[in-house]
Amino acid sequence: MSLQPLPRTSLTDQVVERLREEITAGRWPVGERIPAESELMSALGVARGTLREALRALQYTGMLEIRRGDGTFVRARSEVPGALARSGAALSHVLEARAALEPSLARLAAERADEEDMARIADALRVRAEADDDAWADADAAVHQAIAEAAGNPILFEVYSALLPRLRDSMSGAMRREGFCRNEPRGHDEVLEAIRRRDGDAAAASAQANLEATSAWDDATP
Repeated sequence: MSLQPLPRTSLTDQVVERLREEITAGRWPVGERIPAESELMSALGVARGTLREALRALQYTGMLEIRRGDGTFVRARSEVPGALARSGAALSHVLEARAALEPSLARLAAERADEEDMARIADALRVRAEADDDAWADADAAVHQAIAEAAGNPILFEVYSALLPRLRDSMSGAMRREGFCRNEPRGHDEVLEAIRRRDGDAAAASAQANLEATSAWDDATP
């Protein structure tokens, strides 16, 4: 028989798997803070050093974000965002990936969004309009996340959520370049208006127009 004995996993690996299960199952939602270290140590029966090693491992994958003095937060439900973040993709690559998803998500949102979804998008747009330079990229990503969630397709939402950290990082760099428009209505306010009218074609066209305008600006700007 060619089967080999299974290797014994380290305690840290076991903790990583237990924490990953909580995230992938959605019991710890994206954006939420996970339980405090003391609570996790007691629940898992491990020392602080073992727990912190597991948390750092999950931070490297992109699933968790450790904020000193504020706790540890869920950043994604899979390791894909971490791989994307380490890929070093150019803005043009991020825009191409967004173009494959955002128009379809906007169209679906126009067909399926309920009042709660629309209120969530409106709130995100309001935060984006009022955000300062330090908070704007996060606020912009939150708008797109709210639209994607309103599309009502959990598979597409999971795929798009994996792209959000790259979207956030690319916009953080773009907004510091000359001529970048922070208040572009296409792909943002216009999409919400189209969603409220149940106009899928207009929602998709607005999302596409925003990406094309950003791509043209990227090509023309050093």
